[in-house]
Amino acid sequence: MPTPDFVLELRRSIGTAPLPLAGVTAVVIHEGRVLLGRRSDNGALTPITGIVDPGEEPAAAAVRETNEEAGVVCRVERLAWVHQLPRVVYPHGDQVDYLDLVFRCSWVSGDPHAADGEMTEVGWYGLDELPELELPDMYRRIEFARAEGPSRFEGGR
Repeated sequence: MPTPDFVLELRRSIGTAPLPLAGVTAVVIHEGRVLLGRRSDNGALTPITGIVDPGEEPAAAAVRETNEEAGVVCRVERLAWVHQLPRVVYPHGDQVDYLDLVFRCSWVSGDPHAADGEMTEVGWYGLDELPELELPDMYRRIEFARAEGPSRFEGGR
């Protein structure tokens, strides 16, 4: 997955030190199915995810990432979950602390396909018969996006 230019610029200054970034997960639901893609970097099957660009609204990032990665236009319905991911340390040593904003989205148009190379395959999967997801946290993201009610915030009282 290509690293955004703003991250590369920051890395020139801070090296591999922990970098806090905002990320989004777009859980796109349509007719009892969820949009999932197989990531080209690690082979994991996940909802659409990505990094929020500087100055970008997180909901707009979810819509952008869904279109860029899966060729699907979606509409954000609500914020489902806000949580801090455990620190990620990449093989080359870069450390990242992602704050993930999970959005429930609905399909507007487009046939899913691997649009920009970040996914090797993209498609619709039945919500009641999800395939094995290599990253267990992804089940929670989908579960919270499906649930009705208020957004979830980790650590809040």
